[in-house]
Amino acid sequence: MSLIAEHTPVDAPARRPSGAAALAVALTLRTELWAPLVEYREESRWTRLIDPADAADVLDPSLHAELAGAQIWLLSWLSGQGTDLHDHGASAGAFAVARGTLTERVVATRTDDSVHQSTTDLAAGRVRYFGSHYVHQVTNALPEPAVSVHVYAPALRWMNTYRVERGALVRTGTERAGVDW
Repeated sequence: MSLIAEHTPVDAPARRPSGAAALAVALTLRTELWAPLVEYREESRWTRLIDPADAADVLDPSLHAELAGAQIWLLSWLSGQGTDLHDHGASAGAFAVARGTLTERVVATRTDDSVHQSTTDLAAGRVRYFGSHYVHQVTNALPEPAVSVHVYAPALRWMNTYRVERGALVRTGTERAGVDW
């Protein structure tokens, strides 16, 4: 599997995006770590935290420093499952598609407060890294299940949710990571 790093610019500088992307890529390639853990839920996407110590066991030692302060999530997505439009609170990060294809919708506010939207299909082997003000929605629009590895630094604590209304991005709420989803 080849991995292609992608970045969509955001207003604020990202914190350690290359470190998060490197970890997401490396962990995606280490199927012996995540494949035995994956589960699927009919009612909503499945999530699991991966202990950085377990990740360190399968990573090259050159990446161990990147684990300090990082949080790693493993997610599975059945057809039709996805997120609301959201950011990552104070966290920057990256996610890599390990299996299947995910569709990402990115919404960015322009200087005139209008929004620009784009949609990209991310097949297995693709990685996306982002800063803390990156607003996107991720879904599995295909019949094949998907799996992704997400890395955040600092650890993901909350996500703001949004909607696009009359051409503007409107914040609709806040979700606690791993609690409200």
